[in-house]
Amino acid sequence: MERLQTVNPERIEWCCEDRDVSLADLAADTNIALPTLEKTMAGEPGVTFGQLRRIAEYFGRGVLFFLEQGPATAELVHTPQFRTLANQKIGLSPKLKLLIERVEKSREIYLTLQEDLQEDAAPRFAPPELPRDVVRAAAAIRRWLGLGPENDFTSYRAALQAKGILVFRSNGYNGKWQIPKDSPVLGFALYDDRCPVIVVRKERFETRQSFTLMHELGHLVLHRASSIDDASDFHSNEGHEREANMFAGHLLVPAEFLLEINDQRRPRGVEEYDGWLRPQSEKWTVSTEVILRRLLDSGRLTADKYNEYRAWRDRQVYAEDGQGNRQYRHREPVHIFGDGYVRTVLDSLSGKRITLARASTYLDNLKISDLHQLERFYARI
Repeated sequence: MERLQTVNPERIEWCCEDRDVSLADLAADTNIALPTLEKTMAGEPGVTFGQLRRIAEYFGRGVLFFLEQGPATAELVHTPQFRTLANQKIGLSPKLKLLIERVEKSREIYLTLQEDLQEDAAPRFAPPELPRDVVRAAAAIRRWLGLGPENDFTSYRAALQAKGILVFRSNGYNGKWQIPKDSPVLGFALYDDRCPVIVVRKERFETRQSFTLMHELGHLVLHRASSIDDASDFHSNEGHEREANMFAGHLLVPAEFLLEINDQRRPRGVEEYDGWLRPQSEKWTVSTEVILRRLLDSGRLTADKYNEYRAWRDRQVYAEDGQGNRQYRHREPVHIFGDGYVRTVLDSLSGKRITLARASTYLDNLKISDLHQLERFYARI
């Protein structure tokens, strides 16, 4: 096999530093002999084109990136949105960095396919002008989204997608679309004045996903900025995080919703609060804690009781969800990318604007048989 002579070793070195991996790690993870990589790094003919393609896939880059001359820099490689997230959370793991870049690429794919389809009616992000008061802003966005009195994560997600916001949910069979399990990050938002993206970590309880979704929406519509958040941000009482928390709470549980809660039936023990508020929690798909926080802010619950419930809840241990059932693998792209993205890819495939192989790549590398099953699924709905 021909060994390439034009590989830019500086760019391989930059990617290793950016991902915090050694050359030995790269060799092991790509199944390329370390001496072969060492020759390439010394400027000698080393890797073959196939091996370079494996390196490119490992770093989430194109092959040409490693054949072009000149050094790589963060400004050249990373978008302003990516750099914003990296600055907000110093020390992001390599896997999380790669996920953020993958999300950005998927957004560009979606917009390109929409343009090719000439979808003039496709939703574009155009939120209304908002008052400075966060509570009034939450009410305005709730009206803009057209939310009714009962919702689940799916309906919340659909409402945002109808307004030109892509909503991805971290999931997937092969791990490429998962927020790493050892990461505290629960969600992030990538601002764009055409088509922002919100990524929500898949959790055992959809109520937590709903709050993450609306917290990130708060950053988009209040601050017009990208953001990345962990559990500590969802309990912050400072700056933009405080505003995003207040926004999410009032959007999910407006003041009129609290009228449904009977204080006379409040149990004495905080361990019974989940049962007391279960009807409202299920109706609005919000956690007990979110409702209690709203009751606290409205003066109907003491801080001591709120904190006592939080301490009790934090002591509870819940089993983790396993991976999805392989029987429903063909539907997994819908759970990850949402209906609008998947329909756009399938419409492009149906219109022969992209190949089956390309559609598979865009849809979490579905097998062709699963892709056809997904097409049949959409044909029935």
